[in-house]
Amino acid sequence: MTVSLRSLSHNGFPVSGHAPQPKVPLVTLTLWRRIRNGGFQLSRIRRHARFRRPAPFAALAGTAVLAVALTACGGGDSSSSGDAKSDLASRKKMEISVNLTGSQAKAGRPVKVTLADGTLSSVTVTDAKGGKLGGKVAPDGRTWTSDRVAAPGTSYTVEAKEAKGATAKAEFATAAAGKVNKVSIVPGKDSTVGIGQPVSIVFDNPVKNRADVEKHLKVTTSDNTEGSWGWMQDYSGKDRVDWRPKEYWKPGTKVTLDADLNGVDSGTSGGWFVKDYKSDFTIGKNQIAKVDLGSHRLKLYRDGQLLKDIPISGGTPGGDKASWRGKTVLMAKEGTINMNSETVGLGKTYDKMVDYSMRLTWSGMYAHAAPWNYQHFGVANMSSGCIGMSDSDAKFVYGAVQVGDPFEIVGDDAKGTQALNNGYGEWNLGFDAWKAKSALTGTAATAG
Repeated sequence: MTVSLRSLSHNGFPVSGHAPQPKVPLVTLTLWRRIRNGGFQLSRIRRHARFRRPAPFAALAGTAVLAVALTACGGGDSSSSGDAKSDLASRKKMEISVNLTGSQAKAGRPVKVTLADGTLSSVTVTDAKGGKLGGKVAPDGRTWTSDRVAAPGTSYTVEAKEAKGATAKAEFATAAAGKVNKVSIVPGKDSTVGIGQPVSIVFDNPVKNRADVEKHLKVTTSDNTEGSWGWMQDYSGKDRVDWRPKEYWKPGTKVTLDADLNGVDSGTSGGWFVKDYKSDFTIGKNQIAKVDLGSHRLKLYRDGQLLKDIPISGGTPGGDKASWRGKTVLMAKEGTINMNSETVGLGKTYDKMVDYSMRLTWSGMYAHAAPWNYQHFGVANMSSGCIGMSDSDAKFVYGAVQVGDPFEIVGDDAKGTQALNNGYGEWNLGFDAWKAKSALTGTAATAG
């Protein structure tokens, strides 16, 4: 292709026409010529006469070649450029919606994230303290739902990622709880307890949504112990739920309670739970204290072998001073305490300091030293309801037993069977009857 100098321009002015022309012989400049493969190559310049190229033309020629070179490099891969633009466009268009919005969203609901178009690869929901809500992407890739509910009075940041790498973010906060419910848990964290100790949770406020609360309680054991939750009203009048195994625990079992209650509504007048609870404990020695009110003996067994046979005196039969019978559990080793008959509804019968006190019920039945009643040990039941023994025997038993050890009390002199909530009376129920007290249709749970 031959281009005449007259057709070129520089700075908006034509080289010929209005601009002055140099008085030099005509020069024909052949810049490009087409070759057979469809490309172009730079041809030689044929001069008819020597001349001095004007500065404007030199600048023009350099610019023309640069433009061609840049055009050739830039147009080398038009498809890649198109893909990049398409990908960028898709990233800009990524939109998500969250079911909880604003600064006063209702707590107690799972967080659900929906992608307008495309496929979700991951979603992260983080609270202001760095805690995260786990969840799962639906099979169709369009939605993600949290495993747990949003807690009251909490700010959350939602970050979603699409399969092609695009991201989107949203934020919301839940309304604060108008009323807060709390719990007390036994056994305490990192404790070692006897084979009869249940997991026991007492609630500060009423729990109307028992099934929902129970769903968030999990007991995990090292040997897959079978057991179940059971609801009752505690001796204090508060709502309570206990988890007991089908049979007494096996020694050495590791037990963990996870009460993932944060964000759970306990129901009318109960309020919201605003934190999770966790406790773990170990089952200690295999020990059982067997008390026979008829023979007036206490026999302490360890691993099935008799450890000590002790003469005792139980509660006076025929009235309020009689002892309770049944399978109870040692609640606490309280040492030396003041015992006052007025606190248990027995008038001004006694008021004294008592050594080696081992609590068996909330109503005030203990096993303890009772040297003032020595003449009745092994002979008659003449106490005000407790299991009394000598100082030396009480010291031995106190040193040997663990909180959580079962005390199995039998005998006709008792005033009745210990109530379910008067301490830990659940062992007086068969396992099927105990399972029926679960709020989840009475189905037993197997701890993993």
